This record gives sequence, structure tokens and C-alpha cells, in this order.
Amino acid sequence: MEKVHIFTKKLKPTAISHALSFPTHALEAFSFPEGAHKMRFEAVDATDTVGEQKGLVPEDRVAFFMETLGEADGMIRIRYTVRAQRKVMVLMGQDVWVDVEHLPLYGL
Repeated sequence: MEKVHIFTKKLKPTAISHALSFPTHALEAFSFPEGAHKMRFEAVDATDTVGEQKGLVPEDRVAFFMETLGEADGMIRIRYTVRAQRKVMVLMGQDVWVDVEHLPLYGL
């Protein structure tokens, strides 16, 4: 299984309340139906859960990855994964990000 980073993006209020826009360069990782300008897809998180509510807030970030799972019936099987993260501190001038499912371990 090869995991490829597609993009990472800080969230704005509209991304949380309506829809997340993807950078143009990231669109090549998706197979859009002919003539389509948008698509829905499922991405699993670190716990292999699809569509889990994370309680994300503006300035959190999401990182998207694509994994090639192999080939079956002449079709390449692809899985998308997402990591939702929150900045918990700045340490020696570097932002420290933690996956939101681990925030209780930090008392946040």
C-alpha cells in the first residue's frame, strides 16, 4: 500500500459549515465523472471511520492522503484517508499539531 499526501489545508468557517474547497493541484488525485464539476467521496480517518464528526473549528487543519490498495477485476482500488488536526502549542518556533482524536490526552 502506497500512501501519497494530496494536500493539507487550514480550515475556515465556510469549510466547516458548508464545504471544503480543494486546491486545483489536488484534483488530479480524483476521478471526476465526465462533465462533472463536483463530486462526493468518502475518506476514512485514523480509526477507519467514515464521516465521523470531529468538532472541528476554524484554524484546525485537515490533511488528505490517497492509498492504492491494489487491483481487482481490472480496476485499481483507491482509498482516501484524512487526518484532522489542531495546533496545541508552538515549541521552539515550530507549530505542534495533534490529531483531534488524541486531544483528550493533552487535556484539551
